[in-house]
Amino acid sequence: MDNKNEFKPYIAAEKITPELTVTSIIMGVLLAVVFGAANAYLGLRVGMTVSASIPAAVIAMGVIRILLRRNSILESNLVQTIGSAGESLAAGAIFTLPALFLWAAEKPEEFAKPDIIEITLIALIGGLLGVFFMIPLRNALIVKEHGTLPYPEGTACAEVLLAGENGGSSASTVFAGMGFAALFKFIIDGLKVVAGEVSFRVKGFAGEIGTQIYPAVMSVGYICGARISSYMFAGGVLSWLVLIPMAVLFGGDAILYPAEVPISQLFANGGASAIWSNYIRYIGAGALAAGGIISLIKSLPLIIKTFTGAIKNMAGAGAAGSERTARDINIKIVLVAILILTILIWLIPAIPVSLLGAFIIVVFGFFFATVSSRMVGLVGSSNNPVSGMAIATLLIATLILKFTGATGAAGMTSAIAIGSVICIVSAIAGDTSQDLKTGYILGATPRKQQIGEVIGVVAAALAIGGTLYLLDSAWGFGSDELGAPQATLMKLIVEGVMGGNLPWGLVFTGVFIAVAVELVGIPVLPFAIGVYLPVQLNACIMIGGVIRLIFDKLKSKNKDDIVNDGILFSSGMIAGEGLVGIALALVAVLGVANIIDFSGKIPEWLYTYGGLALFAVIILTFLKFTVWKKRDKS
Repeated sequence: MDNKNEFKPYIAAEKITPELTVTSIIMGVLLAVVFGAANAYLGLRVGMTVSASIPAAVIAMGVIRILLRRNSILESNLVQTIGSAGESLAAGAIFTLPALFLWAAEKPEEFAKPDIIEITLIALIGGLLGVFFMIPLRNALIVKEHGTLPYPEGTACAEVLLAGENGGSSASTVFAGMGFAALFKFIIDGLKVVAGEVSFRVKGFAGEIGTQIYPAVMSVGYICGARISSYMFAGGVLSWLVLIPMAVLFGGDAILYPAEVPISQLFANGGASAIWSNYIRYIGAGALAAGGIISLIKSLPLIIKTFTGAIKNMAGAGAAGSERTARDINIKIVLVAILILTILIWLIPAIPVSLLGAFIIVVFGFFFATVSSRMVGLVGSSNNPVSGMAIATLLIATLILKFTGATGAAGMTSAIAIGSVICIVSAIAGDTSQDLKTGYILGATPRKQQIGEVIGVVAAALAIGGTLYLLDSAWGFGSDELGAPQATLMKLIVEGVMGGNLPWGLVFTGVFIAVAVELVGIPVLPFAIGVYLPVQLNACIMIGGVIRLIFDKLKSKNKDDIVNDGILFSSGMIAGEGLVGIALALVAVLGVANIIDFSGKIPEWLYTYGGLALFAVIILTFLKFTVWKKRDKS
């Protein structure tokens, strides 16, 4: 259905208001860097990122309306357009690029760490391609299918911006979340006066349960909701209360690859975590890989329909329309830019492919950008199978490289670089789609939004290399602090295809667990992430999901406001904790962490129960800014 002639945006096409201003660019760039860094930290910890569009929008409204005393909804929209690009680029980068750091740590004689310039170029090329691919698709997907594709986050962001009279209050909720989470994070991981994780075991049973104490992790559960949180928690229960006890019970004194000591000794020395790191994570990796591929296969009919429709619509797309609200960046500029980026892929040493190979990458990128845009239009960005697309790309790219003789360290590095470009393309295309939907509803100028996306991508790309280096130097990817689940999975896939030694029995166990879960109708990706991640992290996410469930069931007339305040406060907590996490990483790298570190000086019982007490304070603070928040009686 074509609603182009029926739909009237909030700001009419003939009305000109400020959009791409110096204020919106500066604020947007700052938020792109802030939310990009915060989401990089969050994604490496929990394997998931969250949309930055709504918190960026409310911060923009708060600053522009309250501090600058201006009232331009399209200017606020440009701030969130630029700012949200940082989160999406970070998501695409952290799912793949840390694999290069992991190889450099494991085999320094074969692999070198990627330098910051290479990371920046890979992120920049992927991000720009994601934006440029969406420009000819805008008319087909955003305009012509306005009544068919809801683009949930884009529509929600438009509604937040339209609720202008609540802008100041909403912004204060985000800032409060940032402040309190920063304080809690500093107490837990800066001063280290309370435990950041509490675990419990039953004597005679090898399983383990517990929870983390971090506000950002709980916030992920609240934003995702009870259903997704419960799937993740169920995966954690299977790993830590079923598979680990079974491994200990049946393994006994057997020495099973990849461990080099008996299972009983492994458990005696390292507990359930040692069994997880040596065996269960490979099962989780198999489940994740299968989940990504299953999601992709299920979407094939939709993918084919979208791609063929997009090709048909390209002839008339991208041209400057007569109306302000129909003007895109000129299609000739877009095509020249794509051609230049294709040549850059060929010339960058980190991606050793021929010109034909670079062309193939760009074709794949356009294909997955189309898929990504359609998928987020239907099910939202949170359910966009970016990792599934990256897995499919990695499998194909690694096979091609292997058969053309590009094996060993060079071939593996090249495969990850190719996968990174595609992953970032998919993530940015999805984000651009949501932003263009917001702009379509509000009456923004598409060309100015597309320029804003380019600015956001450039800012985030310049920051992501330093962020990855800082986090790796402080804690190391694959550590307890930064598990980097997707990147570890990508590394395992490339190693497996190239003929490395993988415990295939464990991997295929995970594959068939994923198949079984899919057969009974449970969404496989969140369940597989739960199998892969520590149960304590899943439990903390579940607590956030339970709080969201309680809020959704409230019979209060303010229920919608309470739920929305929870989303804003959660977004603020994620940003606040992420920023302090980056600051603590900097402190650790500078070698002054011990000055503020009280770990080992607190009695064990006080350290543990102090963590539980702080978690209670975190929950009470959450309630203070949601259920117990003072509201106008009107």
